[in-house]
Amino acid sequence: MADEKKEVLVSVRGLEQYFNLGKKDEVRAIQDINFDIYRGETLGLVGESGSGKTTTGRAIIRLYKPTAGEINFEGKDIAKLKNGSKEMQEFRREVQMIFQDPYASLNPRMKIKDIIAEGIDINHLAKDDADRDAQVANLLQLVGLNPDHASRYPHEFSGGQRQRIGIARALAVQPQFIIADEPISALDVSIQAQVVNLLKEIQEKRDLTYLFIAHDLSMVKYISDRIAVMHYGRLVELSTSDEVYNHPLHPYTKSLLSAIPVPDPETERLRKPVPYDASIEEDGQDRSMVEITPGHFVYAAKGEIEGYKAAAAAYNK
Repeated sequence: MADEKKEVLVSVRGLEQYFNLGKKDEVRAIQDINFDIYRGETLGLVGESGSGKTTTGRAIIRLYKPTAGEINFEGKDIAKLKNGSKEMQEFRREVQMIFQDPYASLNPRMKIKDIIAEGIDINHLAKDDADRDAQVANLLQLVGLNPDHASRYPHEFSGGQRQRIGIARALAVQPQFIIADEPISALDVSIQAQVVNLLKEIQEKRDLTYLFIAHDLSMVKYISDRIAVMHYGRLVELSTSDEVYNHPLHPYTKSLLSAIPVPDPETERLRKPVPYDASIEEDGQDRSMVEITPGHFVYAAKGEIEGYKAAAAAYNK
């Protein structure tokens, strides 16, 4: 799935994450996940609640130990690293996460400057207290907050401001790769665009790579270079954001797109969501991600490939 012209920063192969393995209540959260993330790009990961998006992100950052598969970051298989090892400590600095809930992800008993500087302290990135304070002030300015607010507590800020603090915390250790786990879903619609624009600005300034997890396809299209669609713990489609949005091939992707509200009352009244019959994936056929057109992958059985190719050709007429 790699483009040879681009540098791969993160490569995921055969990633699986099971919970309660071997027990009656075993949950197969994600199965056989394969994708690459190129340096400097944003890969959007979308799907309905429970599809495995967050589990995938948490497995990649090693908040979970993967059941199987490889997670290669700059050529190192992170899946095999032991917690507490020097390599794991280095990886934790290079990869950071922005969490979904800006209210739950900040310690209410800590001042903002201590929340942001926690990573700086752990990784010994400040020469002294003055340098630490200066770094925190610069980070607050970078995310559009007043440096004078460093001595305040989380409850004194709005949801959008708290998420900016979460972004500043993630940036404090100068990472290369950030996993944004539905960073705007808990925010007012009026604030969502501000936070997404901030993420785009910071990406350009700091040459960052993002995995942007969300269920809002319209927002994902705006920020992402490519989009991967998940359903029932598997990837079902992967291509550029324009291709996925304008030329969807998998019926689940079409169903997701049909559910996007339209900001026009008359059009919205006539819009008919396309239902998706998940039972088609349980017909006993072996399926895998197949490249239908250059860079456009779909989860398909052998007998379905020609149909997808015909659908792709029809788009291009």
